[in-house]
Amino acid sequence: MTSTDAPGIAALSPRLPSPLQEAVDDRFERHGVRLLLKRDDLIHPELVGNKWRKLAPNLAAADGRAVVTFGGAYSNHLRATAAAGRLLGLSTVGVVRGQELAGRPLNPSLARCAADGMRLHFVDRSTYRRKSDPGTLAAVLRAAGAEDAHIVPEGGSNAAAVRGCRALGEELDGHADVVALACGTGGTLAGLAAGLAPGRRALGIPVLKGGFLTGDIRRLQEEAFGGPRGAWSLDDRFHFGGYARTTPELESFAEDFEQRHGLPVERLYVAKMLYGLLLLTREGAFARGTTLAAVVTGRPFP
Repeated sequence: MTSTDAPGIAALSPRLPSPLQEAVDDRFERHGVRLLLKRDDLIHPELVGNKWRKLAPNLAAADGRAVVTFGGAYSNHLRATAAAGRLLGLSTVGVVRGQELAGRPLNPSLARCAADGMRLHFVDRSTYRRKSDPGTLAAVLRAAGAEDAHIVPEGGSNAAAVRGCRALGEELDGHADVVALACGTGGTLAGLAAGLAPGRRALGIPVLKGGFLTGDIRRLQEEAFGGPRGAWSLDDRFHFGGYARTTPELESFAEDFEQRHGLPVERLYVAKMLYGLLLLTREGAFARGTTLAAVVTGRPFP
């Protein structure tokens, strides 16, 4: 039984494989590059994109238990987990980075989590950074009243999620030479690369500063598959200042792309990836005749 065949999960009726659409764009074509959009944002109306692929195996593993997970105040992962809990009748707890937020009105992202039934537990940023330490994690779970819950890591990236994302690469078999996506925690890229056919490669565009993802992706592949899988690389130039940050230049690019292709462009991940692909194309990073698939991992919120 696969993760998406598990009782309850399959009832959510995901659209798989997600659609693959051609984006006719002269900015790519003049360099001999064909651009395809892998519309993972259309998999499910509430568990959007790679959130479905990573959450489905983890929700199946929860087997009806409460789920506790982690994220910042604008976390797409927290919203998706909360929505899944509502749809499946699972109790969810979100451990939120930033104790100072506890006494403030909820922002729209956290308000959506609460409306979907997620119980929010705020922790200070120092504790949050140490959440992988067993003693710290145990203390956080006790304080949240979630000691018996099934734990899903920040961003949903663990071995089960990586194995779930392998299908993304398999769905693109025979369609693209290079597959690109924006990266937060690296789990989707780790699985995608494993699912690609020999001779194909995955390109990750990190949206956080720091250059730490290479080691994380290698560790995730080791945990999921026992060792490295597939060809992949990262380009760290397109984070635009870090997570949840944008610039007028990025905003202008995203608006133009929306007008050209009728695609609502999510700014924190998807816009950065598309911008990076255009610049790389102009730099000659892709040989003429390359078919490039850009994975649309989400859509704008709210």
